[in-house]
Amino acid sequence: MKSVKISLQMAQNVKEFVRIVQDYPYEIDLKSDKYVVDAKSILGIFSLDLSKPLTVEIHSVNCDDLISALKQFS
Repeated sequence: MKSVKISLQMAQNVKEFVRIVQDYPYEIDLKSDKYVVDAKSILGIFSLDLSKPLTVEIHSVNCDDLISALKQFS
């Protein structure tokens, strides 16, 4: 498993983030403090506090392409 810190402060960023992660077959979670949601669920993401940095947890070891795609949200 790998983790990446991101920021999704605008609704357009959330939409783009979900579009990107839906293309990957492995599980991806999004954490904010003690809350964890499925990163492919736009409703789940909007239930988080988006004013704070989020942690993406990728349940795969071969995910460098996804990490590269998520750099735009750093």
